[in-house]
Amino acid sequence: MPESKEKIMVPEEVIMSKIYFIRGQKVMLDRDLAELYDVETRVLNQAVKRNEKRFPEDFMFQLTPKELENWKSQIVTSNREKMGLRKPPLAFTEQGVAMLSSVLNSDRAIMVNIQVIRVFTKMRKLLQKHEEILQKLEQLQKKDIEQDQKILLIFEYLKQFEETKQQQIEQANRKRIGFKKSDEE
Repeated sequence: MPESKEKIMVPEEVIMSKIYFIRGQKVMLDRDLAELYDVETRVLNQAVKRNEKRFPEDFMFQLTPKELENWKSQIVTSNREKMGLRKPPLAFTEQGVAMLSSVLNSDRAIMVNIQVIRVFTKMRKLLQKHEEILQKLEQLQKKDIEQDQKILLIFEYLKQFEETKQQQIEQANRKRIGFKKSDEE
C-alpha cells in the first residue's frame, strides 16, 4: 500500500498552479482535475452529468466565454492547447472537488482528491493569516496616525511656548519709557 500511495502523490505546487480565482472564489477546471485524476476530461464530465444533483451552482459552474478568454490570457499555453476547447470548461469549487471523489471511484481519484482538499485548506489558512496580518497592519497604521497627531500637537505646544518665551525676553529687553525715579538711575 505505501508504494502505491507514493506513486499517487502529486506535488502541492502542481495542485496550487491549477487553482484559479474566478467569480471571487478559488476553483479548479475540469481539464486540470481530469489530468490529476489520470482520466480524460470527457470521462470526468460524463460522471458529473450522470450525478448533476450532487453539483449545485456553488459546487460547480461553467465558465462564460468572457471568463474563458480571461483565463486563456492568464495562462501560458500553446495555441493548439487553447484551440482544443470546444466549449468553456467546468469550474469546481472546493466543495465540488470534494464531491468529485464520490462520483469518481478510482483509488487515484480518491487519493488525489484528498491532496487537493488539503491544499485548499492550507490556502484558506494562509489567506486567513494574511488577513490577520493586514488587519494588524491597519491597526498599527491607525495608531501611527494617532501618534503623529499627538506629536504634531506637542510640537504646536512647544512652538507656542517658544513664542511666549521670546515675547517675554523681548518685553524684558525693551527700553523703558516714561517717568524715572532718581534711585533707578
